[in-house]
Amino acid sequence: MSDFDFLNPRINFGEWVESVFDWLTVHAAWLFDFIKTVITGFYDALNNVLSSPPYYVMMLVFAALALLAGGLRHGWKLALFAIIGFYLIRAFDQWNNAMSTIALVLVSVIIALVVAIPIGILAAKSRVVSMIVRPILDLMQTLPGLVYLVPVIIVFSIGPTPGVVSTIIFAMPPGIRLTELAIRQVDPEVVEAGQAFGSSPGRILRQIQIPLAMPTIMAGVNQVIMLALSMVVIAGFAGAGGLGGQVNQSLQTLDLALGAEAGLCVVIIAVYLDRLSSAIGNRGRVGAMQR
Repeated sequence: MSDFDFLNPRINFGEWVESVFDWLTVHAAWLFDFIKTVITGFYDALNNVLSSPPYYVMMLVFAALALLAGGLRHGWKLALFAIIGFYLIRAFDQWNNAMSTIALVLVSVIIALVVAIPIGILAAKSRVVSMIVRPILDLMQTLPGLVYLVPVIIVFSIGPTPGVVSTIIFAMPPGIRLTELAIRQVDPEVVEAGQAFGSSPGRILRQIQIPLAMPTIMAGVNQVIMLALSMVVIAGFAGAGGLGGQVNQSLQTLDLALGAEAGLCVVIIAVYLDRLSSAIGNRGRVGAMQR
């Protein structure tokens, strides 16, 4: 501190962060290798499932999911959009890249929700956990997406893993926030009624609070999906491939045609997943009202 110049301040925060990551890459390499193996295996398996069948089979699968989510009365519009939209993706010769992008988003969303929902429940149950988590979420949401790529590429090298990890970090906050909000908004009288009948806290959570909070939780799931898709293009800079890689290539080569086609494919996938998750959330809201 004796060498610190208050008139010309310079705090070497970046060097401290770099030294921490240097230490982690040496002493926690086994952990990062394990995480990379799990994520890569999960991504490759899901990508193979989506890419192996003929494109028209997957188009019918996507349309069927739309019908199941929205019902025959409301889901037919999304099913029709799925058939037309994914046919356009195939016509743009971006099918495999689109399936890789969907696999990347699904892996990121699944892992993000597995972490976010329990943390959100804990934050709703404990004010201390909520106070600890809130500034961390603020930091995660305010940092630009490209900032996440620097440390994850250093730790995991290039490939789908840094893309998935950076997407998880970027997309997780709304899942935690809306889960906490959903649990807190459950009518206390309903919870007290469950307690009066001798239900355990775990049973109250599973059978009362989570079902009643499901519509708001599904809104958080929708936000996680949208943020994950918004991060796909940035993940392309980390070598994640898919449509993000195509957009990155179009930027490097100034290929407007490739950028326009890949960008439109991202929009089609985003609209489909947004409407699909919204339809599932609406069905959950109707079920909660009926109960």
